[in-house]
Amino acid sequence: MSTENEGTAVPPAPSAPPVPVASPEASRPHPTSDAGAPTTPLPPTPSAPPPATPPAPGAAGAAPASAAEAGWPPPAPSAPPQDPYAGAPQAAHPGHPGGPTAGGGADGAGAWPPPPPATPSYADPGAGAGTAEGVGGAGGGSDWGTTYAQHPAPKAGRGRGGLVAAVLVAALAAGGLGGGLGYTLAKNDDTSGSTTVSASDSGGSVKRDPGTVAGVAAKALPSTVTIEAESTNGEGGTGTGFVFDTQGHIVTNNHVVADAVDGGKLTATFPDGKKYNAEVVGHAQGYDVAVIKLKSAPSDLKPLTLGNSDKVAVGDSTIAIGAPFGLSNTVTTGIISAKNRPVASSDGTGSNASYMSALQTDASINPGNSGGPLLDAQGNVIGINSAIQSASSGGLGSTGQAGSIGLGFAIPINQAKYVAQQLIKTGKPVYAKIGASVSLEESAGGAKISDQGSGGTEAVEAGGPAAQAGLKSGDVITKLDDRVIDSGPTLIGEIWTHKPGDKVTLTYERGGKTHTVDLTLGSRTGDS
Repeated sequence: MSTENEGTAVPPAPSAPPVPVASPEASRPHPTSDAGAPTTPLPPTPSAPPPATPPAPGAAGAAPASAAEAGWPPPAPSAPPQDPYAGAPQAAHPGHPGGPTAGGGADGAGAWPPPPPATPSYADPGAGAGTAEGVGGAGGGSDWGTTYAQHPAPKAGRGRGGLVAAVLVAALAAGGLGGGLGYTLAKNDDTSGSTTVSASDSGGSVKRDPGTVAGVAAKALPSTVTIEAESTNGEGGTGTGFVFDTQGHIVTNNHVVADAVDGGKLTATFPDGKKYNAEVVGHAQGYDVAVIKLKSAPSDLKPLTLGNSDKVAVGDSTIAIGAPFGLSNTVTTGIISAKNRPVASSDGTGSNASYMSALQTDASINPGNSGGPLLDAQGNVIGINSAIQSASSGGLGSTGQAGSIGLGFAIPINQAKYVAQQLIKTGKPVYAKIGASVSLEESAGGAKISDQGSGGTEAVEAGGPAAQAGLKSGDVITKLDDRVIDSGPTLIGEIWTHKPGDKVTLTYERGGKTHTVDLTLGSRTGDS
């Protein structure tokens, strides 16, 4: 939001509310009851009378009623009242037009009463760069902005009674606070009795039901951790994880812990500030899932309840927990925007890419959210936040800094649960496969079986599921069961949502004709 004086320096805020601009009628001198006697010009009369009792005659600051009381002409003041804002530009504000006050010089100096003070300015909070742990990347963190700083207010000086009254009227016209002040002053002058008005210091007990966002967050936050991974050369980043079991296993993304895999340092910090050293139990680059274990894990760990990602529907509410840009224990909300969204990303090390048939959500997810839980409205984990699409990142898998534009992607928990259990059991991932190499080029035609496999091997593995089903190089797979396949990465992501031994139906094209075939998925252990 901008103001009309944006970019113009304004004076600090006064300690008293601003004085309303005097009307032309109020500025005219008024005759008194002494006929023919000249009267002393009175200060401008405010638009509304002050509620407080006017000062008694003879009190300091009171205006004389006539020339007989004060003498005529009145003595010249030794110096005009000092206006702390004389010559300073005035901020345009509703009810307080900017510019010099009538009766003053070009800069407003010498005007009395002084011109209305400018609206106080505040320092904008600084935007600090956070962690560089984005789509498939990891990086360090930094401070987040600064606090609001209000300019000091000048002390109020002594003025005429009219000015004091005008300031009081302005205070009363300011709203709820002024109204409260006016009521207090009126009651202090009431000699007939006193009334004590006290506001309740509590709005009553606030009940947050388990199904509310606050209720879900209160239950889930104690079981989430902020992970800091550091390589042997000091590089690393920040991510998130959640408690998987009571033995101290934490589930997160592979790219969150990738820097600490080979002898690096790994820590996990809970929302209560307790920090634990941890070690990598196993990691799966293809799935982008990793499991770490707390050293000297506490005995009161509460694993998060796992939901069923197959039952999730588009439009279901979602709650994401993470450490975006290093801001730990951040909770955001949204909905399931889409299901089975093909996503390919990388951990930034140049090794194998990750493929997923993801849950898409518009809950705000930023660098540092990776590895955190995506919850449903009941607090069940339905996914692991893993990747985002950002206008500044150049696409998924980019190592550039990225930010949320409402396109976040999570690994379905049904798949992640299976992978995590395998990593805890053997330390290595197990992948389902069809035994054929496909082109990774994006196309709308489907997943084309390559002419040859990696390293010059055969594109169709001898004796593998694809070979047994009669698939050949050049065949274009267009469907897996009822899922449309538009590219190689989409096919890989869909296959990896299954387990080895699952039976699937493939639809493929060969020579302009469409064929279908059933096959049983094989298995591959490890990322190599």
